[in-house]
Amino acid sequence: MKFLPSVIAPWALSRFGMLGMNERNRRYIGRYNPRSLFPLVDNKRLTRTTLSSANIPMAALIGVVDQQSQVKKIASLVEGQQGFAIKPSKGSGGKGILIVTHKDGDEWVKASGGRLTVDDLKRHISNILSGLYSLGGAADVALIESLIHQAHHFDDYTVEGVPDIRVIVCRGYPVMAMVRLSTHASDGKANLHQGAVGVGIDIATGTALAAVQHGQLLNQHPDTGKHLGELAIPDWEALLIMASRCYDVTGLGYLGIDIVVDRDHGPLLLELNARPGLAIQLANNAGLLPRLRRLDKLTAADTRLPPEERVRRSREWFADDSVFDKTVQPGVKLAE
Repeated sequence: MKFLPSVIAPWALSRFGMLGMNERNRRYIGRYNPRSLFPLVDNKRLTRTTLSSANIPMAALIGVVDQQSQVKKIASLVEGQQGFAIKPSKGSGGKGILIVTHKDGDEWVKASGGRLTVDDLKRHISNILSGLYSLGGAADVALIESLIHQAHHFDDYTVEGVPDIRVIVCRGYPVMAMVRLSTHASDGKANLHQGAVGVGIDIATGTALAAVQHGQLLNQHPDTGKHLGELAIPDWEALLIMASRCYDVTGLGYLGIDIVVDRDHGPLLLELNARPGLAIQLANNAGLLPRLRRLDKLTAADTRLPPEERVRRSREWFADDSVFDKTVQPGVKLAE
């Protein structure tokens, strides 16, 4: 693998195999994602209903709050839970997600160590219902899900949060993947814009290829010092098959699938994104275009193959090699 140059002019993106935003929108989102199907991914409640009917595993649903009159019942709704997550159904970019790890006395404790009273929980859910975190500010619904427990494979690779794996799937074929690792800078959130580390993952093996934080390649986790080149994703084949199946279930041809690996239940689907960002190219130190152009040439019959066969082909076609421990230089600055 060659290092990408530190700066690429927008007009020269394709020359380096980099997918730009305009081409992503026109050639892939606009071409493969019918707008009528967007509600399947923009509404997490509908996503849950659709995917659970296809037996795609997700975190257990504790409850739904869809009216302000129900907010006062939050304490009884989470009574006895060892931890939980509160999410806006129509939120995006991780906004409005509240992770609670346990209860201490009369207060709940967040992953960051911050403490919440019952009034804090009520206020947060009320804000969700009012549309504070939803797309376009529309009235929303609060989903309360069971807490995901990080697989031990990720110990020392993340801080104050559970890492998630983003897989780009085009026409049913996994094309590129990364894992997002939280840091102190990201406040425990797996969000690259807030300072999380993105680690590119080899489609063939599930092992680390390269890592980036704030657009800069790096070898070690900035907080724990753990060497990122040693990272390997457990249950990799099962995870890819799950991602591939999302194409069959939703009918969307260009998707970002976010998956977490629970220590007890294995891969669980977190959410779907019909407009996946471009930073995954930085994490992989590679462009999407050569891979996507190969998939553009597939026949309709190729897209109807079983997900297991599509995954087998992807692992053969898109194998890559690591850049860890080679000369590290700044990554490409590319807006999502």
